[in-house]
Amino acid sequence: MALPKLASAKYELTIPSTGEKVEYRPFLVKEEKALLMAQTSGEQADILRAVKEVINACTFEKVDANNLPTFDLEYIFINLRAKSIGEEVNLIVTCPDDNETKVSVKVNLMDVKCVNEVGHDTNIRLTDEIGIIMDYPKVDSVAHLNMDDEVDAMFGVIKSCIRQVYDSNNVYEKIDMAEDDLNEFVESMTHDQFEKVQEFFNTMPKVKHSVKVTNPKTKVESEVVLQGMQDFF
Repeated sequence: MALPKLASAKYELTIPSTGEKVEYRPFLVKEEKALLMAQTSGEQADILRAVKEVINACTFEKVDANNLPTFDLEYIFINLRAKSIGEEVNLIVTCPDDNETKVSVKVNLMDVKCVNEVGHDTNIRLTDEIGIIMDYPKVDSVAHLNMDDEVDAMFGVIKSCIRQVYDSNNVYEKIDMAEDDLNEFVESMTHDQFEKVQEFFNTMPKVKHSVKVTNPKTKVESEVVLQGMQDFF
C-alpha cells in the first residue's frame, strides 16, 4: 500500500531583475541533504550546483537557475531558506570600529532586499553616437570563466554581458558579433569609457541588509552591511 503524499506550502516572490512573480515551495529533506553534502565538500562549484538544483526544483522548474543574474539567484535562495528552515538567523559579524571584536546579531531573512543603486542604467553611452546595452552577468556564464586570472575574468564578464552595440545607424546584436570583433571593440575603449562599463557592474542590484551592532569592548555603535548570499549563512 502506498504511503500518503506530504503536501508542501506554496509562496510567491518577485524576481528582482524582471519583476516576474513566481511560485515556490520550501525545500525538502532530500534537497537540504544535497545542500549539506555540498557544503561539507567545501568546493564552491559543488555548493553552486546544489543551490541551482534546489532553486529549479522549488520553483517547479519555472526558473532556470543557470540563466539567473547572480543577485536573482541569491535573493531567491534566501527566500527559499527562510521558508524552509526559519526566517530568523543568528549571524556573527565583526565590529567595524576595531575590526576585531565579533558579536552575534539576529536577522530576519524576509527583511533582506535586492537593492537598486541610484543612477544605474543598462544603456551605456560611450560617445555621442556609440553605446552598448548590457545584460547582467548570469550564474552559468560567470562559473565557466577562469577566475584564477582576475584580468581575464573581468574582460570575460564584460564581453559576456554585452547584449547590443549601437551607433547612429545600426544596432549590432551579440549573436552576430565575431569573438575577435568583440575583443577589439572592448580593447579599443578609452580609460573613461571603460570606467563607465565598470560603473555598470559596481552599481547593479545587490542583495544586502544593514544591521546595527554595539561593540561590547568600546561601547561604539556601528552599522554593518551584509551583502551577498554568503553573508547570511
